[in-house]
Amino acid sequence: MYSGSQDGQRRVVVGVSGSLGSLAALHRAVAEVRRTDAEVLAVLAWLPVGGEYAYRHAPCPPLLAVWREAAEARLSEALCVAFGGAPAGVRLSTLVIRGESGPALVQTADREDDLLVVGAGSGSRLARGLRRSVPAYCVKHAGCPVLAVPEPSLQRDLKVLQRRSVRQLLTEPTASA
Repeated sequence: MYSGSQDGQRRVVVGVSGSLGSLAALHRAVAEVRRTDAEVLAVLAWLPVGGEYAYRHAPCPPLLAVWREAAEARLSEALCVAFGGAPAGVRLSTLVIRGESGPALVQTADREDDLLVVGAGSGSRLARGLRRSVPAYCVKHAGCPVLAVPEPSLQRDLKVLQRRSVRQLLTEPTASA
């Protein structure tokens, strides 16, 4: 359990993307806060479509504003899905940051008495190959404790069903006309 500092500045910083894993992390962060009377800081990191490199080659400030608004809406939607809005009886702040998730979370959880909570879901194989693991990055670089919340059992069950369905589709003979 997170204990934090005694100066009233305790925070539980949680990475939120809207995925089932991040919603589980959000629930765990709120549970930690209820035990310790800290504040939840829900953080969603985002990048321009195509990444920073692509944006620097073709900057478009109006598009940047649209992407930021979409990120803010995604964070708000995640809170609605998780709790039906802001969780009752909890001090909660939100922060939308332009940047990669791992570095953005580590920079935000910059106090020794912070607790950084991240979902440790495995993600898709393709996504894992294209980007670094956020939980692994946070554990390696954070200057505060990191709590990696395992993916929910529902998410694991859905992945198993999805793999079965794909296998079944690939092995079924196609109907000819």
